[in-house]
Amino acid sequence: MSKATYTDPAGVNDATLHYLDVIYRLTQQSDAANTTEIAEKLGVTPSGASVMLKRLAERKLVQLTPYKGATLTSEGRRLALRTIRRHRLLEMFLHQVMGFAWHEVDDHAHALETAITEPLEDRMDEMLGHPTRCPHGHLIPRKDGTLPKVNDVPLLSLAPGATGVIRCVDTDNGEWLKYLGEQGLQPGVRVTLRGIAPYGGPVTIETPDGAVVIGQNLAEIIYVEPN
Repeated sequence: MSKATYTDPAGVNDATLHYLDVIYRLTQQSDAANTTEIAEKLGVTPSGASVMLKRLAERKLVQLTPYKGATLTSEGRRLALRTIRRHRLLEMFLHQVMGFAWHEVDDHAHALETAITEPLEDRMDEMLGHPTRCPHGHLIPRKDGTLPKVNDVPLLSLAPGATGVIRCVDTDNGEWLKYLGEQGLQPGVRVTLRGIAPYGGPVTIETPDGAVVIGQNLAEIIYVEPN
């Protein structure tokens, strides 16, 4: 690597980086990531995940707390954010330059995120105009590990009749992304929340192309910037 701050400890392989990535993402919603959640995200057995987590703890990349789960150390967080940065830059490159649809880019980026070099990362960033978000609206970490400040709020937190611009659709589920895209619900679109049916019923959203009705499970992953 060309900069000392990006020199990795010996033996950091693809599996390690994928574990750190998943732990970071899970701990954005809770205090710690439990073994079952980690195993499910990575498609491994809980026993296999447990063995790997102990190895990561021995290398001081992860801290394990009994009955709670795993959190990242400062070094583990640095490596996770670097992987996430590369993943999201790759998604943008695949979408904007190579023409892949927004629901197709995640799997391709996942396969490549641990293979690209820092010069390639920098070149993609420059070619794309230093983007701050991926095609789904997730924030792209800066090289120093910080994240841009945004005003995103859940769509469902708006009062009926309030408007906002979609900034993020928080899922990597390709089928959901494809469906929401077909409904005109993707980043950059101005929407108005018309109503939320009680008891988990459907959500009605006004888009520039007309009213759309979706389930609350899909509405919950949409974040907007109110205006």
